[in-house]
Amino acid sequence: MARSGMQKMKILLVMRELLEKTDEFHPITTTELVSMLERNGIAAERKSVYHDIEILKKFGIDIENRREQPSGYYVSSRDFEFPELKLLVDAVQCARFITRKKSEELIRKLEKLASKEEARQLQRQVFVLNRIKTKNENIYYSVDQIHTAIAQNAKIRFQYYEWTISKKIHLRKNGMFYEISPWALTWDDENYYMVGYDPQGKMIKHYRVDKMLKLQILRVPREGRELFSKFDIASYTQKMFGMFGGTEETVRLVCNNELIGVMIDRFGKEIPIYPQGENQFAIVVRVNVSQHFYGWLFALGNGVRIESPDRVVEQFKKHMWAIGQNYK
Repeated sequence: MARSGMQKMKILLVMRELLEKTDEFHPITTTELVSMLERNGIAAERKSVYHDIEILKKFGIDIENRREQPSGYYVSSRDFEFPELKLLVDAVQCARFITRKKSEELIRKLEKLASKEEARQLQRQVFVLNRIKTKNENIYYSVDQIHTAIAQNAKIRFQYYEWTISKKIHLRKNGMFYEISPWALTWDDENYYMVGYDPQGKMIKHYRVDKMLKLQILRVPREGRELFSKFDIASYTQKMFGMFGGTEETVRLVCNNELIGVMIDRFGKEIPIYPQGENQFAIVVRVNVSQHFYGWLFALGNGVRIESPDRVVEQFKKHMWAIGQNYK
């Protein structure tokens, strides 16, 4: 390689060494950088390495010179701080909708954003034992296609499946394709959901992305713009329990005071609180009344009760009675 080419390679090797191997606690000396260059067939003096470091600093790489032991140069800040990378790794590992294989691939890419020593600490992050991960490898690309369809204002088509008792996939609607206008993606209850407009039912529906197969973007404009013009995805998911549908109702709940944190976590700090004596309070919320809503209430025991409307109270009683019949 010509001398000019070697010099261009030299500064790139210095940059790579600094980015890959250094952090505040693991600096590198100019002597070590000279030795690294020699191993790569490039003769260099310490003075020229100092010059390269100054150029890299002007280029925008945040390089500091540590005077105390261990002394040397290191990259002091990166696009992602180390605690941020830890947070991202945890999110990838815990995300149920990302397959184990894809989780490992993403984490390896995240490791490249840290020094090698920090990457080892990222590797120490432990997978949740026996964590259930989706088997659908296509979800990663389905999410991207849905985002693309939303950006292009286009409909999508897909098949949708459910599991049978024999643990086999069964296509719903006898394998017919759903044609839906996608408007939003949301991550709820450890799963990714696409929220869209169903032209047949003329209503908003949601679908689990990992249960979609053969997803395609159609060259057809989306429908449902009027419905979604005032759509609030946070409000929509807040009404759902486990993202299961149901009849939307305005429900008044009377709760023991110790459940205030549970209610705020579920419905947000903005909900009005109505004191009911010294030990209880009431809230009025919009929810989708479903078996999952009843299950959530049941888990809270006698610390909460539905006060109104009467039809929801009666439905809850019937639900509890039906469950009781299983234990006779």
